[in-house]
Formats: sequence, C-alpha cells, structure tokens
Amino acid sequence: MATEDKKMKFINIDNSNFNLKKAQELVDEWINENGGYWNPFAMLTSVVEELGEFSKELSNIEKVKIKKDNNSNLEIELGDLIFSLICLANYYKIDILEALKKSIIKYTKRDWNRFICK
Repeated sequence: MATEDKKMKFINIDNSNFNLKKAQELVDEWINENGGYWNPFAMLTSVVEELGEFSKELSNIEKVKIKKDNNSNLEIELGDLIFSLICLANYYKIDILEALKKSIIKYTKRDWNRFICK
C-alpha cells in the first residue's frame, strides 16, 4: 500500500462503528507503521507529559491560570492522553474495555454512596 493510502486510513476514521477495541487496534497498527512501541517507561513519560498538557488546558478553561493565546485544545490534549494510555495498554496486552468494566464494578461496590451529600 502506498504511503499516502496508509496515512489516509488513519485520517478517515469511520465513527459509526468505532469503539475501544477498534481504537486499540488502530493505535497498534499506527505504532507499528511508525517505528514500534517505545520502552514502557518512555511511554509512561508520554502519558505524564500529555496529562500535564491536558491539565494546562483545563486550568485555562477554568480560569485558574490563563494562557496568553487563550485557544482551547482540551479535546486534542485528551485525545493525546488517551492515545498514550492505549499505547501502554497495547504493550501489556490489556483490553481497555475489560479494564474499564472492572474499574466501574470496583467503584460501584466501594463508592456507591460515598459522595452523596447527606
């Protein structure tokens, strides 16, 4: 497949049947097309960096610390953070949907009434 055709596959994503499993597959394919996975600590560093960039955007939106350019990139930074997390999940062969389901069950059992104002 030509390079331009490969790029278009990653640009023209069909949202109608895009889900977490397909996201993991697409990220895996993208990573393998672009040099492979980094070592786990480098990927963790990427997660932390993207979290920082997401935090900066949120800080700007909530007017905690306003940026000079004041352009909001919260959605893009969240996407970058999710991409980095998917890379780690793929590296360790973790099904993100299963991990999320387990977390929802954990929080439901542990915290169901924890945050309700009484």
